[in-house]
Amino acid sequence: MSNFLNRNVLLISFSAFFSDMGYQAVLAVLPVLLVLQFNAPVYVYGIIMGVSYGLGAFFGYVGGRLSDKYGRKKIAIIGNAFIPFLSLSGVATNFIQSSALFTTGWLSRNFRSPARKALLSDETNDATRGRIFGFLNALDVGGGVASITILLILLHLNVKLSDIILLTSIPIFVATILLIFIKEKPRKVKEQSQKNDTSRAEIKRSTYNGVILATGLYGFSFYSLGFPILTIAKAQSDALGFASYLFFLLASALFGYVVGSRRIKLIPSLAFMGYILSGIGTLVLGLAYVYNLGVVVMFLAVVLIGMAIGTISTLEPNLITIVKPRSEQGRGMGALTASRSAGLFFGNIVMGFLYFFDPFYSYLYATVIAMIAGLIILIPSRDFKDLI
Repeated sequence: MSNFLNRNVLLISFSAFFSDMGYQAVLAVLPVLLVLQFNAPVYVYGIIMGVSYGLGAFFGYVGGRLSDKYGRKKIAIIGNAFIPFLSLSGVATNFIQSSALFTTGWLSRNFRSPARKALLSDETNDATRGRIFGFLNALDVGGGVASITILLILLHLNVKLSDIILLTSIPIFVATILLIFIKEKPRKVKEQSQKNDTSRAEIKRSTYNGVILATGLYGFSFYSLGFPILTIAKAQSDALGFASYLFFLLASALFGYVVGSRRIKLIPSLAFMGYILSGIGTLVLGLAYVYNLGVVVMFLAVVLIGMAIGTISTLEPNLITIVKPRSEQGRGMGALTASRSAGLFFGNIVMGFLYFFDPFYSYLYATVIAMIAGLIILIPSRDFKDLI
């Protein structure tokens, strides 16, 4: 076994696998459930996702702060334990009930995420950081791949969507159990690690703020994948819409792991293979819709977006471990979650309203903002000189 895959890394990563194995199917089904079954206007879906992500900004930041104060393992377990609320969204009788249950579970996910990433950051060093976060992303997204695969199989067997969503609570429960067996490092060990890592401690706060600003701006373009699912479902079929999400997750898992396993310069890689590539994929999807280029081109666009998200999910937390002292990495991961969620709040609402008038307008908006975010993070800073 590779030396970076210790007991805690495996437990945290497989907890991520089972958690995504549960709720990713809910994310895929929710737009179809609300718009095509409950007949809610598409902008309502945008508002629901925007509110979930917006409130998630606050819950993510609070979860990160509390994890530094009361223990990362404890906060991760508490947050994960309440995620199954979103598994009840499928048994609701209208889109209001369904949305409320989904939002409750999603807020719990955001509350948990910074603590879980901070737990993982305790297992990293300069030599293993990229591979560890790449491995986490691969299993995280791999769980989503399993989730969508099971979803498609159960749909083929004519299982009701409401029953499928309810079943997603089982792997999420397993994810919570795995977190219980993590051995959290004592605070003294973390403080000693921080003393021995003077280069990180001396990085200016302005550098950290720059990372948060750029990731937050990208959040304004990072729409829910429910929009492409809806686009493909309307143009082709529900099954192909769900299948596109499977391709997205596969691309994200594989590319994220490859990026994490390579010695690369973080800032330009995040800009070009992350933010800007995401914009290119979004533009291709919009053009495929306008010119009716077919499902193959739409799937290609989704794969490009998946490659970009895999890069972003791997490199963003990697950057936080560099620009934040070890004892404050829970707070740093919380700020990262909050910054992204704040962008997603506005981004999904704008996407929903633009999509209501014309899907191409929504994709064009997301493309432009993603490109701007990619350019902003490339602005030179002497604090970034070892990363550029």
